[in-house]
Amino acid sequence: MYHIATVTSIQHRTSNIYTTVSISHTAAGEVRRNIEYGRAGGQSLQFDAFLPSGTGPFPAAIVVHGGGWVAGDRVLSVEPLFQPLVEAGFACFSISYRLVTQIALMGVAIEDVGQAVRYVQANAPQFNVDRERVVLVGESAGGQLAAMAALRNSGPSVKAVVALYAPTNLEQLPEPFRQAVQGSPWEGVLLQRLRELSPFQYVRKGMPPFLLIHGTADPLVPFEQSRNMCRAIRNVGGHCDLIAVNGGVHGLRRWESAGLTSYKRLMIDWMDRHT
Repeated sequence: MYHIATVTSIQHRTSNIYTTVSISHTAAGEVRRNIEYGRAGGQSLQFDAFLPSGTGPFPAAIVVHGGGWVAGDRVLSVEPLFQPLVEAGFACFSISYRLVTQIALMGVAIEDVGQAVRYVQANAPQFNVDRERVVLVGESAGGQLAAMAALRNSGPSVKAVVALYAPTNLEQLPEPFRQAVQGSPWEGVLLQRLRELSPFQYVRKGMPPFLLIHGTADPLVPFEQSRNMCRAIRNVGGHCDLIAVNGGVHGLRRWESAGLTSYKRLMIDWMDRHT
């Protein structure tokens, strides 16, 4: 998909830890990998940048992968999005973030997403992007993180949010999980935390426009989550559009295998109108 013509490696030192930034030039533009956008909890937070050819400045799409908050990869999980975004003239930044390895880390990745947005905005000339035209794009758990980063009052300013099959009301847990925590000593604390991490709770006037994309046959995150979220946004006077992927289950890769790819054109058209 991206054919490398030349590759350059540059080492950056941060707190005695070296990270290698690789720069590749392709027919579509430039790829810069392993760029550190911040540090948290002793971890290097990095992204890969896919930059279009041309004069710019380009709108930016910051992509947040899914994986249930405990797994996922900034390349493998969301790779189907890179090419259409770059070909449409969006600079694409696919980020890694802190995964939940213990319950105390639930929600910390929201801050990582915000930090990535601020880094791109602060370094806009370096990437030839327009700092005022930044869109957050997240899939699954990454959609929840993107929505929360945009909706919280302390979050960064973004132009729009695109969330693909995102859990927006975490209190509506699947029945097996509900049974697992029911009656446990930390049930109340956990449910309260899930409420606090639900984008549905932060819908407000003045929020950026949202595009929700969801498969109608999703067995993990019910389609109704996006439908209810969109209704709530419209009820407060916000702008929300919903693309239903008929027969789609959960995951971009599964949509690719099933030939369910027409959402990409609709997504790009929507992003063009809102940036």
